Amino acid sequence: MTTPAAPLLSARLSLTSRTTLAGLLDGAWWPASRDLEAELPALIDALEGRFGRITRVTVNPAHWPVVPHKVSVTGHTAHVGWFTEQDPDKVILLSYTVGRCDLLVIPPETEPAAAARLMTAAATPGSALTAGGLMSGETATSRRLRDARSSEDAWETDGGPAQRPLRHPVVGARMIPLPGNTRR
Repeated sequence: MTTPAAPLLSARLSLTSRTTLAGLLDGAWWPASRDLEAELPALIDALEGRFGRITRVTVNPAHWPVVPHKVSVTGHTAHVGWFTEQDPDKVILLSYTVGRCDLLVIPPETEPAAAARLMTAAATPGSALTAGGLMSGETATSRRLRDARSSEDAWETDGGPAQRPLRHPVVGARMIPLPGNTRR
């Protein structure tokens, strides 16, 4: 009696459209966990229709607790390697027929709205953005959004903004000298 195979996880993936505009990334991948052995088979299966048989995968081990040497994929095995010199926010998949596919790796714990922005940005044809550049930009965007929400919260709880908004200068208004300013 054989045990039925576990169903493959579906890959959360966004790819650039087929175009002559070559960019630094071919799209983005948003794995559900940091378990490469569980996540890679679905990713490879999803890509093989477009990129041919994927035989090798490379990652930077910074974000992956365990990097397996091989993963079983439908009909074959893919070899996995790691390189500390590789961008930690990128996975590279190698194929005999097409060459390579570079994907931004969106951390599994990323909020869906941020992941959607990153997936769209990484799949823009001809983009010169790197995986690390996209991730650092998203971090800055998230920080700005969080700061803006904090400002809104302060407005609501404190009865208004910390500083009054500046008004447009009025023609003929008197200037009030600042302390220490001797010019009149």
